[in-house]
Amino acid sequence: MSEQSMAAMAPRISLSVEVPEELFEAMRDYVETHPSWSQHRVFCAALSLFLMQNGISDRRINRLYLDAVFDYAA
Repeated sequence: MSEQSMAAMAPRISLSVEVPEELFEAMRDYVETHPSWSQHRVFCAALSLFLMQNGISDRRINRLYLDAVFDYAA
């Protein structure tokens, strides 16, 4: 089984978070003007990049980042 098909089968967790209104509005505006992006895709790209930049060296996180940025998982 390929890494991509395994990622598609990976369980997803639903989060409920509070973010500053300005951040939410900027994300909403971006998603509205870039139809290939969703809130899920933006969040995955941002969180995985943050983790990689802060010392997490896990190939699965790297793959999630690349999938989000280059829209492989769509």
